[in-house]
Amino acid sequence: MPDFGEAETAGRRTRAADIVLLVVLGALMAFASISTDTYLPAFPAIAADFGVDEGRIQLTISSYLIGFSLGQLVWGPISDRLGRRGPIGAGLVLFMAGSMGCALAGSAEGLILWRLLQALGASAGPVLARAMVRDLYARERAAEMLSTLMLIMAVAPLLGPIVGGQILLVGSWRAIFWCLTAVGGLSVVGVLMIDETLPVERRGRGRLAGIWKSYRRVLADRRLIGYAAVGGFYYGGAFAYIAGTPFAYIDYYKVPAAAYGLLFAVNVIGLMAANFANARLVARLGSDRILRVGAMVVALSGVALAIDAGIGLGGLWGLTIPLFFYFSASGLIVANSVAGALAAFPREAGAASAVLGAVHYGAGIFSAALLGWLADGTPWPMGLVIGVGGVLSLASSVVLGREV
Repeated sequence: MPDFGEAETAGRRTRAADIVLLVVLGALMAFASISTDTYLPAFPAIAADFGVDEGRIQLTISSYLIGFSLGQLVWGPISDRLGRRGPIGAGLVLFMAGSMGCALAGSAEGLILWRLLQALGASAGPVLARAMVRDLYARERAAEMLSTLMLIMAVAPLLGPIVGGQILLVGSWRAIFWCLTAVGGLSVVGVLMIDETLPVERRGRGRLAGIWKSYRRVLADRRLIGYAAVGGFYYGGAFAYIAGTPFAYIDYYKVPAAAYGLLFAVNVIGLMAANFANARLVARLGSDRILRVGAMVVALSGVALAIDAGIGLGGLWGLTIPLFFYFSASGLIVANSVAGALAAFPREAGAASAVLGAVHYGAGIFSAALLGWLADGTPWPMGLVIGVGGVLSLASSVVLGREV
């Protein structure tokens, strides 16, 4: 049995098959952004419809992150035993059911619960897309493919709010969730167009009731924990950016709401550029070296941001410039940390991918909550959380370098 951590299987695939696979997997990995960014412009309309404040509607994001994080822990090891396509299909059906429930919700509480179900289904997409890349490609090639996938999925945060706003021009906020239901249906069609990537002979043995044994083996690997920590601390800062910049830009520095969208888009473009560079350089420089460069970038930019947020040095530009470098560095960190973590688990790629996803989104839940606890009416809490996340990401990469 070949070790697919060393052997490259892409040579037996056609370019057309790779393109179809990239499009489908890119869509699956974008489900978190598609499911959230598209309905952000509808927050005021939803709050008015249910007669609640926007804080209650913001809980729909929290419930989604919880479901998305926990769901990955289920889909990963199940797919190691049953293959990838079946669990993805089941997840998409749950996503469609949750989206329809959101469209028909009669209260804010109902919307919160349906968002939880929607997330449990959507979480199958990213975790199994990463595992499918691991099934097919060796480590450096996997990092290249993941960077390309992230270029595709980066379009979602750019287009999501725009598409949601256009839907609101012709329909109610419920129409957004009906459209998401349709997206789920189209994704099912896409999954039917690709082949199963995990053959029977490479699937895990034993009953599904024993899937948690996979986690004991995965979590015992110190390298995986190291890669997860580098990405997890980065994501902690990234989610603090998402949760904190609307207040820091719009309320504190009086940036118009329309300009806020442009500032967000610039950072996404930086992320796409870094992913493009990573896809071109990883085979030559190695994924671990690029990962350490990315960790250094987030540490330096995070510290610069914390200093500005604390003393006001540079004002608005003192926030936006380091945030651009911090957010863009995702293109150097995420793909390489995922590829490195999955390289040691050809038979348990689903479980390993699930651990990574849970750590990443779990860090986001914690940092967003921490931001709320530390709120003092200034950008300082955001800068502090992002700065600490950047420094800890770098520290994790240094420790990891001693293990690989």
